[in-house]
Amino acid sequence: MIYLLVFASLFLLELFYFRLADRFNIIDKPNERSSHTKITLRGGGIIFYMGALIYFLISGFQYPWFFLGLTLMTLISFLDDVFTLSNKIRLLVHFSAVLLMAYQMHLFDMPWYYLLITFIIVVGVINAYNFMDGINGITACYSLAVGGLLLIVNYKIGYIVQDLLIFTLLGVLVFAFFNFRNSARCFAGDVGAVSIAYILLFALGTLILVTGNLIYILFLSVYGIDAVWTIIRRLYLKENIFEAHRSHLYQFLGNEAGFHKLLISFLYGAIQFLVGVIVIQISNYSVQAQAIFSIILLIFMSFMYLILKSWILKKYVKKISYV
Repeated sequence: MIYLLVFASLFLLELFYFRLADRFNIIDKPNERSSHTKITLRGGGIIFYMGALIYFLISGFQYPWFFLGLTLMTLISFLDDVFTLSNKIRLLVHFSAVLLMAYQMHLFDMPWYYLLITFIIVVGVINAYNFMDGINGITACYSLAVGGLLLIVNYKIGYIVQDLLIFTLLGVLVFAFFNFRNSARCFAGDVGAVSIAYILLFALGTLILVTGNLIYILFLSVYGIDAVWTIIRRLYLKENIFEAHRSHLYQFLGNEAGFHKLLISFLYGAIQFLVGVIVIQISNYSVQAQAIFSIILLIFMSFMYLILKSWILKKYVKKISYV
């Protein structure tokens, strides 16, 4: 019953946000780098934060440092959606939020390189999550896949309070209702992509620390492959990797190759979930077996990615370029 009440509350909150966004003109106008063609409300992903906020309030303020970091991330991302802030301001807030997450995870009690590795991974994944939010449904489908995998593992070993994940994923379901459609009612915006990435990374990081098992990072392998190879290609072409673009595989599939965008979003989530289920099984094997599996998986995924992207570039983009 509590989950139904939370879901209903989040649904109403999303509708309330739509009225505010419409009144204050918080919209996403299409441009030459967009994958949409009409003006759409931006920032609907704020509902992810609302799900976590409800949990925080009814749990008696559990995970306070994490939630403070999440609040900072959400606030600065929402302001950036509305006003477009300086990169220096955003980086300062992101750095502070990562430190708060690290403090909540007790990383300051560990060797310094734990903090450094966490900072690099968190910042990298948050930016990848933000850049990958380019077609209807992809953030929702992928977040449900990763969140579902985290829930499965949590049910077995209990590394984090389950309701934090459940309440957040209820927010993702609400967002999916309005976004996973041919003509989206809203987009997640930076506020959505950044906040859900921060929440999932906190859960994933806690899982890795509790189990001491790095293989769970493969819960993000599909996004990781697309993001890393896209950066490599753009560096090769001497493009500014920090500028907006539409050269990810999912964008080429939807825009140039003409595949149905909702199908692409679903497949990104489905493939990640399938990979994650296999990872969960492999996590019971020896460290050596896990390392061999991880290397083979990443090589195979990279090979398939490069073959598919090369085919699209040659057939639809009308030129051959390094992938």
